[in-house]
Amino acid sequence: DNLMKDLPKPFKEQMQNALNDYKSFEAALQLGTPTSIRYNSQKSIVKQQSLEPVSWSSNGFYLAERPVFTLDPLFHAGAYYVQEASSMFVGEALRQLVSGNRPLRALDLCAAPGGKSTLLSSVLPKGSFLLCNEVIKSRVSVLQQNMYKWGNPNVAISNHDSRDFKGLKNFFDVILVDAPCSGEGLFRKDKKAIAEWSADNVALCSARQRRILEEAIPLLKDGGLFLYSTCTYNAKENENQAAFLTSFYDLEALDLDIPNDWNIEKRSIGFQFYPHRVKGEGFYLACFRKKMGESSLRPSIMRVTNFSMKKLPKKQVPLVEPYLEYPKLFQYFIKANQQIVAIPHHLVDVCMQVDQQLQRKGFGIELGQFKREQFIPSHQLALSTAISKSLPSLELTKEQALRYLKKETFEIKDASQGWTLAQYEGLNLGWLKVLKNRMNNYFPKEWRIRMSL
Repeated sequence: DNLMKDLPKPFKEQMQNALNDYKSFEAALQLGTPTSIRYNSQKSIVKQQSLEPVSWSSNGFYLAERPVFTLDPLFHAGAYYVQEASSMFVGEALRQLVSGNRPLRALDLCAAPGGKSTLLSSVLPKGSFLLCNEVIKSRVSVLQQNMYKWGNPNVAISNHDSRDFKGLKNFFDVILVDAPCSGEGLFRKDKKAIAEWSADNVALCSARQRRILEEAIPLLKDGGLFLYSTCTYNAKENENQAAFLTSFYDLEALDLDIPNDWNIEKRSIGFQFYPHRVKGEGFYLACFRKKMGESSLRPSIMRVTNFSMKKLPKKQVPLVEPYLEYPKLFQYFIKANQQIVAIPHHLVDVCMQVDQQLQRKGFGIELGQFKREQFIPSHQLALSTAISKSLPSLELTKEQALRYLKKETFEIKDASQGWTLAQYEGLNLGWLKVLKNRMNNYFPKEWRIRMSL
């Protein structure tokens, strides 16, 4: 009942006006939040049996209770992402609205911590390019960590304000703006959100959303798909923004085919999730298509020839190729800090164009670097779905896996010396190096588990 006392009076009034079943909404806010995960279809996982599926996500499932994810090695291996069920609906929207299997260029403009980016990278047509951007510098590392664990090589990550994208006009086929919002839909999940809520803050969020939208729309190609989402309920941040998009831009609002028993409410534009009607939090999504104009005949950006990374010297290419399952699909580059990067051939041109426009970004898979004559493989490579399946590996018990993730060393029997992948249930956790009478643990120290086991 505590939560009800904390709810701001204007918020209660707003919801009473919006809902004829307000009492049920209030009751739902007092219940615990459902826990849901989405499996990574790019990694071969034995799924838990008998889990209740999320209706609008083929890989989404509810857990009966919330486990300590930190102590599950599969979580660190990128086998699944812990994602709020309502927001998985973005994947269903994309499934309905993207026809054909032509690779697309997609932008997730407000991407951290990475739930919707991992989702996009799973549902976009094969070979698509996904740029995940986050403006707040302190949140970029968690975005990187989640995208590395997901392991898709066709992803780039950037750290920019939406106004910095001006040079990429008509560049993307799909843009998702999961806008920073007042967070009304997260009240039962995050008590801090209640304390921060005010009518002024809603107005502030709505102004910021408007600016981001104005800067995002020009980046969309004609015929492109624009998705706008928030985790809030009020019209200022939801339908009013959607109405603004159709009034001032060449955007047509799109409908989706939604079974009645999903209990998702259709709004004048877009779809609203309520915690008393669905098994999930408050969420809003609106979908638009950009109409075809004359500009659709012009290529968006001229071909670029210079790149901030140099090509890897030919003689070194054969030294890194054995680390990838299909090395001929990649081009190899070397960064100023000597990290070697593999980018899929068909995406090099796209990466070069993005590279020209944005300063703070990373592309492809970091493979590692040469120190003197020796190659030190990177953690991102260990988690990538592109890694070679024939590299030496060591299957760990759960206890060993957790000790590995705490960056401890432990005794291992009969392992051949050299670089070895630490695995749990067949999934890579990272690198270790087996020496004559000991092992070195190469798990990144900033990622290590700090909990006691």
